Amino acid sequence: MWQAAMWGGISGSAVLLGALAAVFLPIGKKIIGYIMAFGTGVLIGASTYELLGDSVHSGGLKATSLGFLAGAVVFTFLDYLISRQGANKRKRSTKQMAANSSGIAIFIGTVMDAIPESIMIGASLIENATVSWLLVIAIFISNIPEGLSSTTGLVKSGFSKRKIFLLWAAVLFISAFSSWTGFVFLDHASETLMAAFAGGGIIAMVGSTMMPEAYEEGGSITGLIAALGLLASLILDHFS
Repeated sequence: MWQAAMWGGISGSAVLLGALAAVFLPIGKKIIGYIMAFGTGVLIGASTYELLGDSVHSGGLKATSLGFLAGAVVFTFLDYLISRQGANKRKRSTKQMAANSSGIAIFIGTVMDAIPESIMIGASLIENATVSWLLVIAIFISNIPEGLSSTTGLVKSGFSKRKIFLLWAAVLFISAFSSWTGFVFLDHASETLMAAFAGGGIIAMVGSTMMPEAYEEGGSITGLIAALGLLASLILDHFS
């Protein structure tokens, strides 16, 4: 039980690490874009191999398709709602764009991204009694640039460093709690639908927030780096 919370907290801690780096280290936008591109590839691979592949195997294509579409639609709808409040640039590192974003909306958007990912980390412990390393690594990598870019938005919104770190510490706690919740309350839930639902939400999130930022900052090499991320995901899945 507590192992689920620990791994959820570890994946969520990457947002806090990214925030620390954004405040204290001069990290170029291209580097953020490269990390985002690699994280995009890893997340796509994790969703495909760890979530959708297992879902099709255990529940069939029809149930997986329904769950996947439901996850994508729900995320897109929620993303639309918070984007209207200024969180549409929450993963963007461009300061001018971040300045137009609402700080609280950025925080809510980050939490919205973190909850389904963390729930699936906890749920992965139910069947195998061991965490899905692929999911943890994929989410950790994707959260680093989110912490970097979102912190820029919070700074431009007038948030103090102390308040920013308190917000990201809250994200870490929410990630740990969500992972614990996934382990405790999804024991009797449909593994097929939950995995497919999470996979749909993650893919929708990657397409609407991570891919645009990665290409905008990384340029034409973005595709290659994303492909390397997907390859890394394949290798991790093979040896896990």
